[in-house]
Amino acid sequence: MSRADVAREAARILYNRKIKEYKDAKEVAALSLGTTSLPSNYEVAVELDRLTEEQEGSDRHTRLVEMRNIALKVMEDLKDLTPVLIGSVWRGTTRIGSDIDIIVYHPDSVKVAKRLGNYHLVEAEKTEFVVNGVPKVSTHIKMLIDDYPVEVVVRPPEDREYYRDERCETYGDIKKGITLPELEKLMRTDPLRRFIPRRRQR
Repeated sequence: MSRADVAREAARILYNRKIKEYKDAKEVAALSLGTTSLPSNYEVAVELDRLTEEQEGSDRHTRLVEMRNIALKVMEDLKDLTPVLIGSVWRGTTRIGSDIDIIVYHPDSVKVAKRLGNYHLVEAEKTEFVVNGVPKVSTHIKMLIDDYPVEVVVRPPEDREYYRDERCETYGDIKKGITLPELEKLMRTDPLRRFIPRRRQR
């Protein structure tokens, strides 16, 4: 079996949401196909995008515009915190079950949650982890808006520089995302635009 075969099988596993992580999906796919050849995350992402297009067609495009409009509304409520839209809604690679991911930097996640009180708040979860020996923390405020899951991640302001050059594990590029003014312009001019490098970036 070739890397392409494994990439297609891993994409199928991810699309059906049997497994969430690319690494795990690739390993399961390779094992099921009897090979040790593993594709890159980028190769799997290409296959996943192709599979999603086949399965969801024009509904996918409609959903993307709806999700970007929701992101716009939430980001307008947080505009003084310079929110950034990331993830598949930024990329334009949404599929059924995708959520809307927004990042803000603020010292008090409770105050941010109160700003979002008009929406259906599902939960707020604090996550603590260590990167290169340095403790990090973020709070994930989860909501449901028009049946779409939305997650606002609140990070301490002092971590802004740390994440500025963070690279995407799938595409290899900087996870720049899109700001509120940029999203407003996008929705006026090209609401279906995708932000995907043509090849994996180093």
